[in-house]
Amino acid sequence: MPPMLRRESNGGKRVGMDALLALDQGTTSTRAILFDAALNPRATHQVELPQHFPAPGRVEHAPEDLVAHSIACLRGAMERGGAGAADVAGIGITNQRETTLLWDRATGRAVHRAIVWQDRRSAAICDRLRAGGLEDLLTERTGLLADPYFSATKLVWLLENLPGLRARAERGELAFGTVDSFLLWHLTGGRVHATDATNAARTMLLNIRTGEWDEEILRALDIPRALLPEVRDCAGAFGTTDPALLGAAIPIRGVAGDQQAATLGQACFRPGMAKSTYGTGCFMLLNTGETPVRSTHRLLTTIAWQIGGVRTYALEGAIFVAGAAVQWLRDGLGIIHSAAEAGELAARADPDSGVVMVPAFTGLGAPHWDAGARGAILGLTRGSGAAEIARAALESVAWQTRDLLDAMRADWPTQDGKTMGDTVLRVDGGMTASDWTMRFLADALGCPVDVPAVAETTALGAAYLAGVEAGLCPPPGDNATHWRRRVRFEPDMPAEGAARRHAAWKRAVGQVLGR
Repeated sequence: MPPMLRRESNGGKRVGMDALLALDQGTTSTRAILFDAALNPRATHQVELPQHFPAPGRVEHAPEDLVAHSIACLRGAMERGGAGAADVAGIGITNQRETTLLWDRATGRAVHRAIVWQDRRSAAICDRLRAGGLEDLLTERTGLLADPYFSATKLVWLLENLPGLRARAERGELAFGTVDSFLLWHLTGGRVHATDATNAARTMLLNIRTGEWDEEILRALDIPRALLPEVRDCAGAFGTTDPALLGAAIPIRGVAGDQQAATLGQACFRPGMAKSTYGTGCFMLLNTGETPVRSTHRLLTTIAWQIGGVRTYALEGAIFVAGAAVQWLRDGLGIIHSAAEAGELAARADPDSGVVMVPAFTGLGAPHWDAGARGAILGLTRGSGAAEIARAALESVAWQTRDLLDAMRADWPTQDGKTMGDTVLRVDGGMTASDWTMRFLADALGCPVDVPAVAETTALGAAYLAGVEAGLCPPPGDNATHWRRRVRFEPDMPAEGAARRHAAWKRAVGQVLGR
């Protein structure tokens, strides 16, 4: 790795050397990436994160794994990049959102395993909230729906089901947080109990218009205020690491939830810009500027980032199954041996076969939000084979994305009464490696699809935030110096053909939903 040059930041802060370190704590793995001052990745260290499934619908992580793996990855990336603590201007943290932890303030030990965002154990609590007429209040204040996906009902479940916890919480002995807060606590030696605005916005406890914890919601859910962390900007001072962990104290300068970090990594800085991340599922965010937009199509309103006390908002749609459909082709059907083969197989299919797959393996996400829906393959004939099924699986990702984009276009009128119009969608995640899938995505959406040069956009966004606070990167604006395009896919399918195929998809979804 070429040497990094010491310099002063343009804000006058002493930042030491110019390396930036991103910690990306995800659902299935933890990794750290060392970036240079130009936000080029220089070294990576990654560790797989074990999943625990104690009962149907329950998903957990061991809290000690979250901490130990994060420290190991930070050390590994620094070692592989030839950087010491004095070389790092700052650390940026990004994390799986909504995952919920509760720990002892005196010892730092969690009182229960981390309850992962996918966990559904609090469904009955959500039913209770809806029956009590609270969902409208929750949506109005937090931009979210009463769903087990979010942190608040997971926390309520812990307080209601673990003996003695509520009394300890009311005495101020316990701390609540999402993964970012838990890691901040342990990386700083218990000195910092904080979160950032984007993670706070996913708890269903934050008033996204004021940026403060909502006292009325806390009372309605009977959650003690003493549990909650301080809410801070995404780029800011989050303390320094315990010197014993990384050789010396390193400032932690940025925090954001994974999808918001990817939005920053994709430099979607202007209202109307959108990104879509394709992993196991898919998350699409549309920058709506400094005014929150309440969706009439069951999308989520969320905070995209908060810097300098100013909040930028987004509309968000979640697709439960994207890359998971390819995994099913491999592991469930055995018609491919690797994910890379899916596009090759789909390219051999009859494009007019009429086979449609609705991959509702775990229900349908936005804009339907039907947890009871189950998957289906429709339009099968004797001529249908593995290629047609593979093509239908990949097409389903594009059609689900179009449903989200159409909902966003309907929800968000821009200046002068215009809509999103000629969107360019920036994409990232494992599925972007398939040129066939990205070409079809452009056809299905009727707009260009841009794949970035730096694929690790989530970690890139975390490093960018740390760089903003360190004075190494410009704040969000037109000067998106860290984003470069690798390739653009332009739509080639006639709009009439795309509309006809989309109509077939919508009919199939209607059948799955019993309409």
